[in-house]
Amino acid sequence: MFNCISGFNAFKRGLDIPHMANVRVFDGDAKGMIFVVLIPAVIGYVTAVLIGLYTGVGTGIFLFLIFLVAAIRVVNQWNRKAVLSLGKYVGIMGPGIHVIIPFVQTTPITLDLRVINTIFKAEKTLTKDNVPVDVDALLFWKITNPENAVLNVQIYRDSVQLAAQTSLRDVIGKTELSEMLAGRDIIGKDVKGLIEERIGEWGIEAISVEIRDVSIPADLQDAMAKVAVADREKQARVKLAESESLAADKMLEASGKYKKDIFAMQLRSLNMMYEMSLNGKNMMVFIPTDSKGFSIPTPFGVEGLRDFLEKKKKEEPKKNANDEKKKPQ
Repeated sequence: MFNCISGFNAFKRGLDIPHMANVRVFDGDAKGMIFVVLIPAVIGYVTAVLIGLYTGVGTGIFLFLIFLVAAIRVVNQWNRKAVLSLGKYVGIMGPGIHVIIPFVQTTPITLDLRVINTIFKAEKTLTKDNVPVDVDALLFWKITNPENAVLNVQIYRDSVQLAAQTSLRDVIGKTELSEMLAGRDIIGKDVKGLIEERIGEWGIEAISVEIRDVSIPADLQDAMAKVAVADREKQARVKLAESESLAADKMLEASGKYKKDIFAMQLRSLNMMYEMSLNGKNMMVFIPTDSKGFSIPTPFGVEGLRDFLEKKKKEEPKKNANDEKKKPQ
């Protein structure tokens, strides 16, 4: 025989959690056990009086086994069962072994209190800027009030999925494509808020909404890719122009230094020769000159260049004087 009191206590412990405080408790274990024992005993007694002792005992035992199998209910720790008595809601059955009144009470609905994930989609939905998109999302939710989930909604799993899908479509219609691509977290929070408004009376809590994927038409993808490439090329050209400008400024600065110190120009020339000879594929031809200095790729050596400049400065006044004499009077 089952201990009705211990089963009832186990059931009470299963419902002893904060969000189940307002749930009606099923306490019919004792009644179910009395029905399972009493009815077969009465029928067996009447059969024994009318027909015979052995027939009555056999009938009572047979009916007891049938009633016992029909009355036993086993509920897992993470589940709850709704109990109906001739179609009327009686209460929620917690985890453990329970006994109901057979053929009178039923448990048609089993609820799962664990966190459940639901995948939902919005296909070919227009955004605020009239762009058709396909969005895949994932909803995490759980039942917080089994009684409301049984009495206030027909099929709570399908209803949650449909509510999530319509909420996603509403949010997409109020959002531009750029905002949707850049702020998926914000879109998920907005969808979660709408879902909570619609499923709050069902005893269900929306934990989070994750946007898995946002798909846009192929031609729009190509256009966006071209825009991105053009933007990258623009940035590259701007960087190149800035580099050229900076290089020109530095070259002007270097030319001023070379102009002031001719030996610096000589060292730079030698460095250029070294750089040209690194790969071993360039051929350099040195033209001998009568200038004083080294055979560098310049018309004159350093000393010869200096003598040439001084000589040119001395000849300029004479040249100017000769030009004035040649002018007609």
